[in-house]
Amino acid sequence: MTDISKLAELRKLLLGMERAMGLEDLSAVERDIYYAATELASHNHGVRTTGLLSHSLVEHVSRPTFFRALKSLVNKGYLSQSSTSRRGVYMVHAPQV
Repeated sequence: MTDISKLAELRKLLLGMERAMGLEDLSAVERDIYYAATELASHNHGVRTTGLLSHSLVEHVSRPTFFRALKSLVNKGYLSQSSTSRRGVYMVHAPQV
């Protein structure tokens, strides 16, 4: 098995897991932001926008695209603004399967 075929198998596995979790309707940027937020979020303290912007999955995304995708994730219920903090802090919610 070549390296590229191993990579293809991993990609198929990831796609299947994303479908099972209900993430297939998210754009690639939305998924990357959601993955980064999930990784960075501390229990009940959320994730800061500045942390998301510097995460390796998101650092290549332009600021306007990032903020459009962030707003979309909030509108879809994957993230919400923290009620206990000022702006720039988001809480991560499990996908609705």
